[in-house]
Amino acid sequence: MYHDHSIENKNLENIKFAIIVNLLLSFIELAGGIFSNSVSIISNAIHDMGDSIAFSFSFFSEKYANTRNVSKNYTYRLNRLPLLSALISSFIILTGSVIVLYQALPRLFAPESPKADIMFLISVIGIVANGVALIRLKKNTGINSKVLSLHTLEDFLGWVSILIGSVLIKFFNLYIIDPLLSVLITVYILFGVLKNVREIYNLFMQKSPVAIKTTDVMEFLNSFSEIKSIHDLHIWSLEGTHHILTAHIQVSDDIETDKLKKLKTDIREGIRKFGYIHSTLEIERESESCDDHC
Repeated sequence: MYHDHSIENKNLENIKFAIIVNLLLSFIELAGGIFSNSVSIISNAIHDMGDSIAFSFSFFSEKYANTRNVSKNYTYRLNRLPLLSALISSFIILTGSVIVLYQALPRLFAPESPKADIMFLISVIGIVANGVALIRLKKNTGINSKVLSLHTLEDFLGWVSILIGSVLIKFFNLYIIDPLLSVLITVYILFGVLKNVREIYNLFMQKSPVAIKTTDVMEFLNSFSEIKSIHDLHIWSLEGTHHILTAHIQVSDDIETDKLKKLKTDIREGIRKFGYIHSTLEIERESESCDDHC
């Protein structure tokens, strides 16, 4: 199966950086949120603490996904760990978002006066730190890193909203901005989480990857005059980046060995145009019985 270890190592470096950023920020935010009486900063602190847990799990799932030191019964090793991590991370975001809404909604009806100067200072730190982490995570591949990017985007947008809110509070005494922006950002992120959960569900149910259309693959295979029929075609993905294709291909009984070899080579090379796909092809002659695997 195809594995680009340089990409996997880069993924790990970017996730590790994001863990450090979120862990440090969570402590700064919690102290700053309490001291400044800002619900939006406390909300971000809760999000970042959840992110730190999610990122840590994601780091280890990415690191050990392709490890060889596992039971031989794991024929795909642990390559689906990042998918499991993405699911857990999504639920951590959902839980954190509920906590944020629980804290912010009451303040919409009874706004309190936060310390705008402290809010502004902490928001600048948050924007810079999360902005750098977001840029690095955007370079990663796979559904796991996609969910982690959503975590970081949530925090980045949260800090932008706090920065704007601190200015409005400082000069216009609009205290309701603090909880209002918290609620709006959280609702926006929830839509993104639900979208990712749907994608994770599709991967668990082994639906064909979004970038690969089964009809296009079938059309490509049927373009070979040597092929009489195609059955038992399956296209799915381990975790969003490692795709698998299996198929039974039926050819005529009198096809020559050289032509058969060339056919298999042409099929494998042609499949590559659809992406990095690990293909397993079983070639059958017309007179062969496929029994119960058709």
